[in-house]
Amino acid sequence: MRVILLKDVKAQGKKGDEINVNDGYANNFLFKNKLAIPANKTNVAINNKQKAEEAKRIAEETAAAKIVAEKLNGKTLDFEIEVGERGKAFGSIGTKEISEKLEGMGFSVDKKDIVVSGPIKREGVYDVDLKLYKGVSAKIKVSVKAK
Repeated sequence: MRVILLKDVKAQGKKGDEINVNDGYANNFLFKNKLAIPANKTNVAINNKQKAEEAKRIAEETAAAKIVAEKLNGKTLDFEIEVGERGKAFGSIGTKEISEKLEGMGFSVDKKDIVVSGPIKREGVYDVDLKLYKGVSAKIKVSVKAK
């Protein structure tokens, strides 16, 4: 029996996939748990339309992320931190601070999407990666100076 999956099903496929399964499995498990619908003409047409809309949405979001990446690539964010007598910083610059600084510049980047190699606790220039969207990233520099 041909069915269209409404949700990801382990060992069967992803949401929106059209697969062939045994009649008993479809009737007793997939339909009963609302994991799939029969693959008739109407449902296949609706599924194809939804896939096309999803592909269009992903393409638009990717294009928007690429524009943001072009604007951000090579930018340098300047931070000042207080340093003690021996050159050791009080606190550190983390993803939250970087996210807030980018927000102030007009770019909305979640702190979970900022990749820092380690805590920034000393003066210097650090490379930071920003994961803007699937397959779209930008590299910026974080410059840290003592107060």
